[in-house]
Amino acid sequence: MATTGPLTTYQSSFSLPSLPKVLETDPSACVLDSFRIAIAQLLSDALGLDLEKAYNGVDYGKKGEDFTVALPRFRLPGKVNEVAQKVIDKFTPNEYIESVVADKAFLHFRLNTPNMIRAVLTQVHELTHVVPAQQAASSSSSAPPEGIYGTNKLGAGKKVIVEYSSPNIAKSFHVGHLRSTIIGAFLANLYKASGWEVISMNYLGDWGTQFGLIASGYEKYGNQEKLEADAIKHLFEIYVQVNKDAETDPTVKETAAAWFKRMEDGDEAALANWRVWRDLSIKKYVQEYERLNVQFDVYTGESEVSKKSMDDALERLEKIDLVEESNGAKLLNLEQWKLGKAVVRKKDGTSIYLTRDIGGAVERYEKYKFDKMIYVVASQQDLHLAQFFKVLELMGYEWAQPKNASLVHVNYGLVQGMSTRKGTVVFLNQIIEEAANVMHEQMKTNEEKYNAVENPVETAREIGITGVKIQDMAAKRINNYTFNWDRMLSFEGDTGPYLQYAHVRLASLDRKNPHLLPLPAPSALALDLLAAPHTSQQARDIAFLLGTYPDVVKTALKTHEPSGVVVVKSLGEDEREKAQARLFLYGCARDVLGSALRLLTIRPLERM
Repeated sequence: MATTGPLTTYQSSFSLPSLPKVLETDPSACVLDSFRIAIAQLLSDALGLDLEKAYNGVDYGKKGEDFTVALPRFRLPGKVNEVAQKVIDKFTPNEYIESVVADKAFLHFRLNTPNMIRAVLTQVHELTHVVPAQQAASSSSSAPPEGIYGTNKLGAGKKVIVEYSSPNIAKSFHVGHLRSTIIGAFLANLYKASGWEVISMNYLGDWGTQFGLIASGYEKYGNQEKLEADAIKHLFEIYVQVNKDAETDPTVKETAAAWFKRMEDGDEAALANWRVWRDLSIKKYVQEYERLNVQFDVYTGESEVSKKSMDDALERLEKIDLVEESNGAKLLNLEQWKLGKAVVRKKDGTSIYLTRDIGGAVERYEKYKFDKMIYVVASQQDLHLAQFFKVLELMGYEWAQPKNASLVHVNYGLVQGMSTRKGTVVFLNQIIEEAANVMHEQMKTNEEKYNAVENPVETAREIGITGVKIQDMAAKRINNYTFNWDRMLSFEGDTGPYLQYAHVRLASLDRKNPHLLPLPAPSALALDLLAAPHTSQQARDIAFLLGTYPDVVKTALKTHEPSGVVVVKSLGEDEREKAQARLFLYGCARDVLGSALRLLTIRPLERM
C-alpha cells in the first residue's frame, strides 16, 4: 500500500460503455464502482428511483453473489415480488451484468464474468506498476515507485494527527504498548492511503511524579556505565528498586514529589539528568519502532506542554465555573454530564496529565490546524478521554465541538496472557526474539529453501513480528484477546506466518515459470480463458475479491478496524496462453496481498 496516498486519476486501457457519475464513487480507483452504477441504473430505470438512492442500495453479496439489493429499503408501493419482477422484466444481459435472480425480498446480481476479470486485473496491474512508474519517471525523487491500487481521495486537502504508542520514557517497550502501536500505525497508513495529510505523533509519558522517583533513586542506584550501555533498562531497574524502597519508607515518595516540584519550577539542576534520560530513551525507542516497521513524524511529550497553556486553560475553566477546590487541589466538576470529577491541579501546585492533555491539544491546534485528531488509547481510559473531550468542548473551542467530529478516541481491549512460553511476563523485544528463534529453527528444517534466503535470521524475525501483529489484528479491536503462542506460530489459517507464506508462494511463481515470461500487456493476455465455462470458479472468485480491496480500505476508514487480507492458491498446470493469464492473475493477487500487508505495517517477504 502506498503510504503517500492517492496520486492521480487515470484512464484504464480496458474500457467499458460510459455510465452516469454518482457522488463519492471513483471507477478510476475502484472499477467495481462501475458495475454497481450499472446495477443502480437498471434499478433507477425500472423503478423510477433516484440514481444515487439506487446506488446506495447495492451491497456486496453475502452468500456467493456479487451484489445484492434488499428491495424493502426503497419503501416502494406494491408487493415486493411485483417490484422485483419490474427489474427482471427491464433487464437484458449487457457488458456489466450477466444475470439477475429474485430471491424473496432480494435481487442478486452476477457481473459479466469476462469483463469483470479483465477490468479488475487491468486496474490492479496499471495502478500497481504502470501509473507509479510513469509518475516516478516524471519526478525528481529517487525513491522506488509505490503502487496506488486501493488508495482513494476521500481526505484530499485535510490534515489528521494520529497520536499513538505513547510509552513512558525510562521504561522498556512493554507488551502493553503493542496494541496502540499496531493500531495507530495502521490508522496512519490508512489515512495516508485515503488522501489525508497525516502527522504520526508519539506523545511520550516523559513528565510526572514518577520522574521524581527515578531522579531521587538515581542518586542512590545510578550507574553511568550501565546508563550508557542501555539507558531504558537501567532506569527501569532504578524505578523498580525505588518503588520497593517506598513500600517501607514513606519519605521516598515525599522526596520524589519534591524533585518533581523542582522540575516543574524549571530548576536546571533537577532537569539536567532528566534531559539525558529522555534523549537516550527516544533513541532506543526509534530502534524498537524500526523493527516493528513503524515511523513517527513527531516525538513530543507531556514535558513540552507549556506552563502558560496549562495556566491559561485553568483560568478559562475557572471563568466558566467548572473548577472547585478540595483539600488544596483543584477539580473539574463534570457530574451534570455524568462524567464525575477530575483533578486538574494537585495540592502542591503541580500539573496532572489531564491538565497537560488540555494544554497540549490547544497548542497542537494552534500549530497544525488539524481537521481531525485521533487518540489511540486503551478502553481503560474511556472516562479520561470523555472528560478531556468534554472539557475542550465546554471551553468553547470551535474545533472541539462534537458536530465537527474532529476529536476521535480509537479505543481497544487488553492483551491477556502475553508472556514467554515459560510463563514470564516480558517486554515486547523478548516476545519478538523468542518468536524469531522458533521460526528460525523451523526454517532450517528445509535446507534448500533456507539456503535461498538472503538473511534467514532477519527473515525469521519478520515472520515472528508478523505473527504478533496479525494475532493482534485478527479480532475486533475493542475485544480483549488472549495471546496464544501456538496460533501465533501456526502456518494454518489467517495467521501471520501463513499470510507471509502465501505472499512468498505468489512471489515465487515468476521464478518457477520463466518460460511464461515476459508477460504481454494485459490487453494482449488471453484473460477471457479465465472466464471460460469449464474453468474453475477459483479464478473468478480471486478476481472479484481483488476488485473489492479499494472498498475494504474505505470501510476500514469508517470503522477504524484493521483490514483483512487476501489469500489465494498456487498456480496449476495449463496450456501456455491460459498459464500466462493465470500467472498474471496470481501476480495481481501478490500485489494486492502485499499492499494489504504493508497497510498493516507488515513487510511482505519474497522468500522464507
